Amino acid sequence: MPASGYIGRFAPTPSGFLHFGSLLAAVASYLDARHQGGTWLVRMEDLDTPRNLPGAAAHILHTLHSYGLHWDGEVLYQSERLDYYQHTIEQWLDSDLAYYCNCPRREIIAHDGVYPGTCRTRRLRFAPDHAVRIRVDDRPLSFVDRLQGQVSQSLKSSCGDFIIRRRDGIIAYQLAVVMDDIAQGVTDIVRGADLLDSTPRQLWLYHLLQQPAPRYLHVPLIMRRDGEKLSKRLGSTPLEADQAAETLFRALRLLLPAVPDELRRAPVDEQLAWAVEHWCPDSLPATRQILDPTTLQG
Repeated sequence: MPASGYIGRFAPTPSGFLHFGSLLAAVASYLDARHQGGTWLVRMEDLDTPRNLPGAAAHILHTLHSYGLHWDGEVLYQSERLDYYQHTIEQWLDSDLAYYCNCPRREIIAHDGVYPGTCRTRRLRFAPDHAVRIRVDDRPLSFVDRLQGQVSQSLKSSCGDFIIRRRDGIIAYQLAVVMDDIAQGVTDIVRGADLLDSTPRQLWLYHLLQQPAPRYLHVPLIMRRDGEKLSKRLGSTPLEADQAAETLFRALRLLLPAVPDELRRAPVDEQLAWAVEHWCPDSLPATRQILDPTTLQG
């Protein structure tokens, strides 16, 4: 562990190449860790194998290097840790903290996205097409985000018992991310604000695993002019290594105040060194969205 005790991470999904919105989250996470003299890890969240794009993981890692975002230690691949997650799921099934569910998606949609608990007492046995849900209660789960402020949610009324293993057998994001953050000793999570509302579910899993939750900082999402966020699903433009200095400068202008114009022509390592020294997340807007940076160039 670093002298500061800080351990952060960037955890991309290889369903596509790195785009500008992903870069913004990566840079924010990197700057927060390095500013505090901490460790910065990279984890490949590749559990959803049908959606993984061949070559995307290698391209993401190459792109991070090209942009000067050098990580500490080995890259962790979630696809190599299936037994680790499954062991906990089996323990929770045995202790009745979790249960099998065969409810179709349309039933949840009919209840406005809140699972009504249909399978809670049905005592279903294992079947290849059964999901696994974790039981929740009505206690409020609260945390203070370093940028967005107080967030509070009751899982029973907001989502109900939620899935930790999908019907297709794939381990759910909520469980894998918590178990890996615990295993890697992550103390601070810096990521996009689209994950803010799912954080209480992760707090519930930290509670069940009897582990302290990390500190959170959810940075605003980059939005297109049509109101959609930049994403792989929308085919947002992949980052180009030969444009690293220019693109990194654009990212820094969104994350830090008063970035000097002369930094635009500096190599990425010099840009990042300046940004690490001047990193101040309190200067970010306490909002979930900001406009596509192509509208902000000048």
